[in-house]
Amino acid sequence: MSDKLLMRLKITISILGFVTAIMVCVIAAHFLLGTFFTLATVADIAASVWIGFVLFAIFSWILHTAAKLSHRNNERNSHWEEILAALEQISRGNFSVFLPESEDIRFTGFAKAVNDMAKNLGDLDKMRQDFISNVSHEIQSPLTSIGGFAALIKTDLPEDERRRYAGIIETESRRLSGLSDNLMKLSSLDNNQITRRDFRLDKQLQNVILALEPQWAVKNIILEADLEKTAVNGDEGLLSQAWTNLLHNAIKFTPQGGIIYVSLKSNTIIIADTGCGIPKEDLPHIFERFYKADKARNHSLGGNGLGLSIVKKIIGLHGWTIEVESELKKGTRFAIRLS
Repeated sequence: MSDKLLMRLKITISILGFVTAIMVCVIAAHFLLGTFFTLATVADIAASVWIGFVLFAIFSWILHTAAKLSHRNNERNSHWEEILAALEQISRGNFSVFLPESEDIRFTGFAKAVNDMAKNLGDLDKMRQDFISNVSHEIQSPLTSIGGFAALIKTDLPEDERRRYAGIIETESRRLSGLSDNLMKLSSLDNNQITRRDFRLDKQLQNVILALEPQWAVKNIILEADLEKTAVNGDEGLLSQAWTNLLHNAIKFTPQGGIIYVSLKSNTIIIADTGCGIPKEDLPHIFERFYKADKARNHSLGGNGLGLSIVKKIIGLHGWTIEVESELKKGTRFAIRLS
C-alpha cells in the first residue's frame, strides 16, 4: 500500500470516527429529551441535535484535558527521572553529565543547579588530579637524585667527588623539605582562618630584610629600603612568610651586583628587582600552584612553584590585593595594596 493511499485511509477513518461520535451524542441527547418531551416537532428534534453537539464538545474537552494532564504528568516524571539519573552519575564520579533545559521553569532551575554542580565538581576533581600529579613530579625528581648519588657514594670514588655528591644529596634533601613545608603551609591556609593582632609592618619588613641579608649580601646585591611607619592588624606570622617569599624570589632572580628596592608608603608595599623578569605570557599564571615561569631556571635554583601561590593566599586572607609588573631582562615589581 502506497504512503498516499495510507494517508487517505487514516483521514477517512478519523472523519468517520468524528461523525460517529457526534451521532452518538445526538442520539444520547434525543433519548435524554425524550424522557421529558414528546419530540413531535422539528424544534424538539433540533434541540436534541444542538444538545448533542454540546455534549460532544464537553466530552471532547474532558478527553483533551485528561490527555494533556496525563502528558504533563508523564513529562514531569520524565524530568525527575533524568535529574535523579544525573545525580546518581555524579555520585559515581561522572562529572560530564548535562541536563537539557525544560520548558517548565521549575525543572529548568533544577537542571541548571545540577549542571553547575557537575561542572564545579569536575573542576575540583581536575585540580585534585593536577595537584597530585605536580606533587608526585616534584617529589620524584629529588628522590631520583638522592638515590642515584647515594649509590655512587658507596663506590670507590675520590674524596672530593664524594663530597660533591654529598652536597648534591644535601641540596635535594633541602628541596624536599621546602616542598613539604610549603604543602603544609598551603594546607593550613585552606581553612581560611588567620590570627590577627596589631603590629608595626615597617619593623616586620626591616626584620625580614635583615634575616635574608646572608642571601643578598653574598651576591653583592644593593638592597634599598624606604619604610614609612605603618601599623596594621593581621596575622604577623603569615605576613612574615609572604614578605620572605617575595624577597627570596627577588634575591634568587637578581644577578650579581643587582638592585632590590623595598618600599612601604601610603598603605602600599613595593618589592622590585632588576632581575631577569617574567615573560608576558606567564604573568597571568604566576600565582597558580606549581606554576614556573622559567622551569629550567627554577629547577636549578630549587623552586617548586608554590611560593607565590602562598603569598597570594595570605594577601587575600587579609582582604588586600597584589599586582605584578615585569619586563624581560629588566626586572619585576610587586605591589601590595593594604586597603
